[in-house]
Amino acid sequence: MEVSVVPLRLAVIGDPVAHSRSPELHRGFLAQADIAGTYEAIRVPAGRCAAAVAALRERGFLGCNVTTPLKEEAFALCDELDDTARRSESVNTLSFFADRIVGANTDGLGALAALRAAGCEPRDKAVLILGVGPTARAACVAFLDVAAFPIVWNRTPQRAEALAERFTMKRFTSEEMVDAVFATLPPEAELPEEIARVVRSAPVVVDANYGPRAMLSQRIGRVVPDGSTMLYAQARASFERWCTQFRTSLTPET
Repeated sequence: MEVSVVPLRLAVIGDPVAHSRSPELHRGFLAQADIAGTYEAIRVPAGRCAAAVAALRERGFLGCNVTTPLKEEAFALCDELDDTARRSESVNTLSFFADRIVGANTDGLGALAALRAAGCEPRDKAVLILGVGPTARAACVAFLDVAAFPIVWNRTPQRAEALAERFTMKRFTSEEMVDAVFATLPPEAELPEEIARVVRSAPVVVDANYGPRAMLSQRIGRVVPDGSTMLYAQARASFERWCTQFRTSLTPET
């Protein structure tokens, strides 16, 4: 079996990244695709995304994943965007070309995969999204695209209202009945009892965090799936983009 001798260099940037499972996943994808390559986890604090991306391009990286807190900074660097990135104004996948940076967001695909794995087909379902950050916005886009009815809640009501207006969806009120909950809140976030009751009683609940950062179960006293399925699905979608880009770069021009 032939293995490419040209390394495909990839990374994940963000802060924190020490916990990230992305290197393990992507190294597995590289092996499955018979491509010689590397995937690194690189800590990049807020405000340093542009400098980090410039350094990666200089070092010959083909692209990188982007995680908290850099998804909006990455969005601002892009010359081209896919539909989810454009609508959510956030990027979790960067592809580097000689003359441009292309941004994509695969978090929405991951959110859909996570809900489906937990037993909820989102179409025609009321899905409560906890949070309004980049991951929440990508999930909003994905749920709307499959004809779900996303409802947003945030600890800052004004931010929830702004997101609801932006996507023409509902903001959570105490009278809402929901079929599923998709939580994108930071691990340390405390839930008001009003929201905690809704989350405890929802038929399906998914925490977008994974590993030690998945603390929603402790917060509500109910075991819920973490974001491992989401991570795998979004990672696979990112890798497929890079794999196509890489193989295209090896094809001689005619």
